[in-house]
Amino acid sequence: HKVNEQIKPSLAAIIEQEKDPQFWNAWAQRTLKIALTRQSLNRNRAKNLILFLGDGMGVPTVTAARILKGQLNGQSGEETVLEMDKFPFVSLAKTYNTNAQVPDSAGTATAYLCGVKANEGTVGVSAAAVRSQCNTTQGNEVTSILQWAKDAGKSVGIVTTTRVNHATPSAAYAHNAPEALQAGCKDIARQLFENIPNIDVVMGGGRKYMFPKNESDIEYPNVAKHSGTRKDGRNLVQEWTDKMQNKKGYYVWNKNQLLSLNPNNVEYLLGLFEPGDLTYDLERNKETDPSLTEMVDVAIKILRKNPNGFYLLVEGGRIDHGHHEGKAKQALHEAVEMDRAIGRADLLTSAHDTLTVVTADHSHVFSFGGYTSRGNTIFGLAPMVSDIDQKPFTSILYGNGPGYKIVNGVRENVSTIDLQENNYQAQAAVPLSMETHGGEDVAVFAKGPLAHLLNGVNEQNYIPHVMAYAGCIGKNRDHCMSKSAAGHFHPTFAGVVALVTISRLVY
Repeated sequence: HKVNEQIKPSLAAIIEQEKDPQFWNAWAQRTLKIALTRQSLNRNRAKNLILFLGDGMGVPTVTAARILKGQLNGQSGEETVLEMDKFPFVSLAKTYNTNAQVPDSAGTATAYLCGVKANEGTVGVSAAAVRSQCNTTQGNEVTSILQWAKDAGKSVGIVTTTRVNHATPSAAYAHNAPEALQAGCKDIARQLFENIPNIDVVMGGGRKYMFPKNESDIEYPNVAKHSGTRKDGRNLVQEWTDKMQNKKGYYVWNKNQLLSLNPNNVEYLLGLFEPGDLTYDLERNKETDPSLTEMVDVAIKILRKNPNGFYLLVEGGRIDHGHHEGKAKQALHEAVEMDRAIGRADLLTSAHDTLTVVTADHSHVFSFGGYTSRGNTIFGLAPMVSDIDQKPFTSILYGNGPGYKIVNGVRENVSTIDLQENNYQAQAAVPLSMETHGGEDVAVFAKGPLAHLLNGVNEQNYIPHVMAYAGCIGKNRDHCMSKSAAGHFHPTFAGVVALVTISRLVY
């Protein structure tokens, strides 16, 4: 299969270089020198903590996004370096839920935010709580690292491309067995404002969940499906605005309002940019809708004013949605945009005092293969046809999902289709209306203070324990009492015992 025309010149030059063994030897030696510098571990206290969560960003998605990023810049793609690739420490996290081999986003969010593994479909509660049974929530609540950071005097923020009351962000503040609002349980939108008062920054979608039922949306006034949904008649945005009017709190719902703010004059920010989830980045109106990178930029500039530092949860949430719909192009562009946001956060912070972790909650049954040649467009065809049905096939395929299609009793001939179309659904082996998650381990990238503690293969709930340890928040803080003159940790005996105890619990 032919290489993209715009990639050919640069690829030809690269391949010519790569014929010389010295090219690879020199590259390896440079990498070795960088690796040797990491022997001096960063043992500083983490003033700031940032977690980037790519929802559904399994390892195949990371690799494909790397190639796409390069190809968007006119390169062949394979040799491209993502921002997360630059992180010095990488480990794996086991993602299963306590009652599920292949997990969902709610149970996994409870693990990497609250430090406790949980049942699928439950957020902010232990495995003693049962999905859809509201009365099992009480007494089984667990708190999140966002709460620990807030209690320690740090500023805290949530930025997502989904609705702010979706599974990932909600585990930071809610306690719920979703789909069960009877018996006095609060809906998740209410819990956002009531469970942890004064979350400093909240940005994402989800306007319709904050307004009374049938109240028209400010951006889509004549679209019924975007109108308010609250049956209790409350206007949560107005309540928040009234509460924050004398506290330098601002509510915004479009890009212009967001970017016109001076972060130095903002203490609290609520940004709700769509009635539901934000639009895919490929379809985003760049004049009216902020990108994830733009939201992260404003969030950090507000949060970093706190001398005690901050905790920020950033979710690239629609990677997951793209895969569920079998739309790999949407999913991979979402992943590339999240990588841009990681780069922006890097420019606004320092690895000296900021621990940044990038990971995923789970994977998907997404793959790419077919012996494609170097520089082949990631959305292109494999270089041969099937030796069974003699039809071409794309490099990207799904194990199941809506891309399953039979035409006249045989597999569809994809050579007649525009494979570059934004919403093309890649072929799937098993027909499902929605593609499913995958069950394999996910990567955990880390840099900054004590990032080296994220090594090997760990349970997913280990992540917030490391972040809290590095930031001296939560319960495990004995080691914070002993620091050298250089500002490095010298863990006390109790601190070492605590880590050993955690390790035993994890393994």
